[in-house]
Amino acid sequence: MNGIDDLAAAIAGLRVDAAGAEILAKLRLHVVDTVGAWIAATRTAEGQALLAFWRSSGRTLHDDLATHCALARLSEVDDIHLASMTTPGSVVIPAAMTLASNLPNPDPGDVAAAMLAGYEAMIGLGLAIKGPQVLYRGIWPTYFAAGFGTAAVAARLWRLDARQTAHALALALTWASPSVGQHHAPTTGRWLSVGHAARNGLHAAQAAQAGFTADTNVLQSPLLPDVYGIKPELAAMSTTPAFAQVSLKPWCAARQTMAATQALRELLDGGLRAADITEIAAAVLPPHLKMTDHGVKPGDRASFITSLPYQLAVAALQPERALVLNPSAAALPPALASFMAKVKVSADESLLTDYPAAWPACVTVKTGSSTHEKSVHDVPGDPARPFNEADVLGKFRRLVAPVLGGEGCEGVLAPGQSVLQSAQSLAALMREIEAACGA
Repeated sequence: MNGIDDLAAAIAGLRVDAAGAEILAKLRLHVVDTVGAWIAATRTAEGQALLAFWRSSGRTLHDDLATHCALARLSEVDDIHLASMTTPGSVVIPAAMTLASNLPNPDPGDVAAAMLAGYEAMIGLGLAIKGPQVLYRGIWPTYFAAGFGTAAVAARLWRLDARQTAHALALALTWASPSVGQHHAPTTGRWLSVGHAARNGLHAAQAAQAGFTADTNVLQSPLLPDVYGIKPELAAMSTTPAFAQVSLKPWCAARQTMAATQALRELLDGGLRAADITEIAAAVLPPHLKMTDHGVKPGDRASFITSLPYQLAVAALQPERALVLNPSAAALPPALASFMAKVKVSADESLLTDYPAAWPACVTVKTGSSTHEKSVHDVPGDPARPFNEADVLGKFRRLVAPVLGGEGCEGVLAPGQSVLQSAQSLAALMREIEAACGA
């Protein structure tokens, strides 16, 4: 077992009718959710920069794929697989739709199978490299796996055989880079980079289709241990079906902040008044402490998305802004700043019992006369608390209506719900997305 050959055989033999009705129903929701994230991201500052660069680039298929994947990922409302620390939907769904729309008569079954192949490839690689561990060393699992996932998508969509698929995966892995560096200032380079990582997978699949080969034993070679300090666990790549464990995000934030924020939300829903809160102690997983325990920098969107004190303040005072993709303002409102000052974040090793499959947190809230404690193991959108269709459609409308208007939102939603059943729906949806991108 070398990880790649077995995965390639599974991808080449993947048939959507064997996936099961439950998986296909879940995939349909993830497509709608990702399309909403993709369109909403076009109105962020980073999205506008990507689109301007895209329009000036010549608009090749590679450019289209890179930009579409980058937009979905930068939204920060895309899906996530916790145990692998990858956000696969933002890569594999735009990649499959972009590539399929370039075919003369794409088979919807092949499109769905290609998406599932991409999910399994990205998640499998993320599990093998221990994504939750390496992330905090500066290795970005989604970035590292993006080309691998896109190669899987293209290989299955184009019906490459198992040997060609294995070489496509191996080529993509040899071209992969683990990191875009640590970003301590507002930057758009992170998203441009992840888009280009995805396009490498397309190039790898094209090369394999043309007869180029690679070392399919690369995961057993000294490359990852010697160069990156990673010893892959190849057995983890056989965990199936990985897609069943992918979570949807309920609002726009780093997933590391969400369990504590959900705990506060549930206390507020239970009758606790935000105005009465004098102190909040948030206990988080030790690996998440540094990432989430900080303030915000006006103009730096990432600082707002990853700040637990900020996310708690929004949940308490401005919950209607939870799905706003552009949270960074010129100046933080005084009420939010005052609430953030009440928050203390600490690490609690007792929360590690189910990590990394689960990312729990606990909050202790003090008022003038009482103390309230709430622990959350799973947040809405996790497999244990799954979104239903109404949840996904509600999120979609809240994201897309501000961009396209109510009528335009419904015009995108209709083909989005049937894109896995009809080539005509795929074509119609891609036209709507291209229009939203200003193409």
